[in-house]
Amino acid sequence: MHNTPASTPAIPGWRLIVSDTGRYWAIRNRAFPRVALRAGVEPAVDADTFEQVQAAVAEQEEKARVAVEGVSS
Repeated sequence: MHNTPASTPAIPGWRLIVSDTGRYWAIRNRAFPRVALRAGVEPAVDADTFEQVQAAVAEQEEKARVAVEGVSS
């Protein structure tokens, strides 16, 4: 695996890696809150395309938001 070249789009707050086979991996730069992790949020996701990994990141961020809001309400 290698870090993505500068020309590859980025996902703010996530480190993007492309494997030697072209698979995309995104790893969150900062840990999710514990409540989000207990709710099943994943700090690392992978997909076949940048668009798919971007959607997977958005899904995890939304799950984390809901988990954290559920605790504060």
